[in-house]
Amino acid sequence: MNLLTLFFSTLVFFVIPLFCRPVYGLIFLFKWRPGEKDDRLVIKDPNPNLFFASQVINNACATQAILSILMNCSDIDIGPELSMLKEFTKNFPPELKGLAINNSDAIRAAHNSFARPEPFVLDETKAATKDDDVYHFISYLPVDGVLYELDGLKEGPISLGPVTGGPGDLDWLQAVQPVIQERIERYSRSEIRFNLMAIIKNRKEMYTAELKELQKRRERILQQISALQSERVADSTNIETLNKSLSEVNAGIEGATEKILMEEEKFKKWRTENIRRKHNYIPFLFNFLKILAEKKQLKPLIEKAKQNTSNQR
Repeated sequence: MNLLTLFFSTLVFFVIPLFCRPVYGLIFLFKWRPGEKDDRLVIKDPNPNLFFASQVINNACATQAILSILMNCSDIDIGPELSMLKEFTKNFPPELKGLAINNSDAIRAAHNSFARPEPFVLDETKAATKDDDVYHFISYLPVDGVLYELDGLKEGPISLGPVTGGPGDLDWLQAVQPVIQERIERYSRSEIRFNLMAIIKNRKEMYTAELKELQKRRERILQQISALQSERVADSTNIETLNKSLSEVNAGIEGATEKILMEEEKFKKWRTENIRRKHNYIPFLFNFLKILAEKKQLKPLIEKAKQNTSNQR
């Protein structure tokens, strides 16, 4: 499974079907406005196959948006931990499902592994005010022929109408497009910061399966060529056709191998970026400034920086 970030525009819904299928679900990020009215009908007694959990803690809406898609996609292998949680909470109301997610050690560990460390520990946590920017994540996905909006801050899921097909089909993506665009247009006068993400199938797994299939096909072609060449009167036309097919398959193998290497390099880059993002550089910077001060180099650097700043004005 991959989480693909998409810069939102109308072109996104043309790009997704071409390069990203199957799309298991979409996650939309927007600036949350407290007290905003939403007259749409919330389903209080949803489809029993639909997993919906209330958000019971403030800073986990991104994790919950991802879980809302994972828990509702039968095509995704969610592993034993999430499978047990899903089965255990199957008959729970949304509030208890949310508490179960909050109390899961595995989910908490995964969530915290991407958290940026706080360099300074405050005595008390400052609550967000109306002047603070607070962002929220919600999910869109099809379940049993119905397109849903899943927002953990609401009392239940919102049905956006019937759709045909599943993650690999275009129908639900076309149906969700005007819903997301309407929400953006509603805020467009005062807000331009939005993000759209798609949970898609792991590209490396797809390219690896494609490579294995091409390798099997090449083996069959080679066997056919060998059989024809062993005949006393070989059919040159058939051999030429098979050689042409072999060249095409070899090109496909080369392309699939290159794609796999690119995916591996991309994941390596992501791991490095995440390590750097989470690392606490404050001790290093503190000691670096301390050494500069001991060597009496800090004050001249500060004065030089002030002078450069004044010259730029």
